[in-house]
Order: sequence, then C-alpha cells, then structure tokens
Amino acid sequence: MSKKKVGIVGYGNMGSAIAEGIKGDYSVLVFDKDAGKTAPARGMKTARSLGELLGGSDIVVLAVKPQELGEVLERAKGGFVGKLVVSIAAGIPTSLLEERLGGGCRVVRAMPNLPAKIGKGMICFCAGKNAGEDDLKDSAGIFSFIGRVMRVDESMMDAVTAVSGSGPGYLYFLLEQARKEEWTSIASGRFTAELSSAAESAGFSPQDAALLASATAEGSMALLASSGVSPEVLRAQVASKGGTTEAGINAMRASGNSLREAVKAALKRARELSTTS
Repeated sequence: MSKKKVGIVGYGNMGSAIAEGIKGDYSVLVFDKDAGKTAPARGMKTARSLGELLGGSDIVVLAVKPQELGEVLERAKGGFVGKLVVSIAAGIPTSLLEERLGGGCRVVRAMPNLPAKIGKGMICFCAGKNAGEDDLKDSAGIFSFIGRVMRVDESMMDAVTAVSGSGPGYLYFLLEQARKEEWTSIASGRFTAELSSAAESAGFSPQDAALLASATAEGSMALLASSGVSPEVLRAQVASKGGTTEAGINAMRASGNSLREAVKAALKRARELSTTS
C-alpha cells in the first residue's frame, strides 16, 4: 500500500519536528519560503514552490505563524480544494480557514507545545465543520509521532493554549528560581498538581486536566534534559512578546507564582488574540 502524501508548509521548529517524526511512515514533501531552512532536510522531498507542494500532497499541514498564514492562503488560492488541511497556527479558528480556503475544504486545527520538538509534546486538536472522522484519525495519526494527542471541542482551544501550550514556559520560569536538584520534584509535584487544578478551573474535566498537566511537565523536563540549555533559554523560546505565555508569566510574577493566575491571564490573552485574528 502506498504511503499517504503529507505536505508541510513551514520548516521551523514545529514543521521540522512533524516532518522528522512522520517521514518513516508517510511520503513527506516540505516547503518554506526561506529555502535555506529546508536545506538540511533528509528522508523527504523538498518542494520548490507552494504550488508544487500542493500538487503533490493529500494532506497539507500549515506549520506557519499566524501572521504568515494570510500570505500562504493568498498565494495558493484554489490549491487546497479536496485536501485535508491541518493548521497549527495559534488562535486562527477553523471557520476563518474554511472561509478563506473555500471549496468545502476539510480543516483540522491543532495546538502542539514546545516538547513536540523531541517527540514529547502534548497536542490537542479539533475539527472544522467539514472534517469527518477519517480526517480526525489521519490528524491524530500524524500528531501521535510527536507526542500525546487529545481531541477537544474548538471552544476549548484557547484554554488549551493557556494550559499545555504555554505550560512549558510556566515550568521553566519556576525552575529558574530553584536549585537544579529541586527541578524534578517541582515538575512532578507542585507544578503538575497546580497546573491540573488550573486546567479544571479553565473548563477541562479532571481526567483531561490531569493528562494536560502531566504530559506538559514530563515533556518539558525531557526537553530540558536533552537540550543542554538553561530553563531561561527554553522559556524565551515559548514566551513570545505579547503572547499568552508572556501574559501568564507576568501574572505569576504579580501573584507569587500562582499557576491558576497564570492560566487565567493566558486564557484572557488567547481570547484577545483569537478575536483579532
């Protein structure tokens, strides 16, 4: 049986992580407008243009930043018809993508977190109105190569961003303030318990909240161990200026490191960003 053809637009941290994770089981084609980014890619094909990628893919993963998504959609008008489109652009609702893509496109939206870089991520995903069960299975299959997967209703995606999306940043911020020998106990103890409680307060069931918290803690610690860099460096990779993680960490600073306040502030910021996308 021939392998499914997956095209990945954007070869940054998440795009490359997905490509590397799935290349043994899928036929992978990658494209980035900065051709230098895809130069090191091995075990997959590189497209010379967005059109070439679309022509050779059944499933298209949009692994670009939200501010870059408009340009991609404009340049590829009509090229997504008949394909499953999986977007990891934070804060962009499926309804907007369906409107821009046209042609009854099937859309799945996902939010992976930073540990997906090493296959230890927490990935939540939801379906657009045209996506069927097979599309969701295909999406879950792809994301299972880079971490643990959980399907949610789209109404919970901003909460996902505030909990597991920004969660690694909260943990690294706590570890900056602690001795190295305390890191493991902080991650598996206080952090996991408090993030789980905060996730419940954001609307998740106890079971889902516990999964989000434990997977975020375990993945973040694995990334810290494998990267060889400090918690400060990894925190900076998550906490982009004006984003949800920065809002959450600012709330931690103001509240004596309360993770409940961090999630509350990050959720507020996620909703603000969603309504302006």
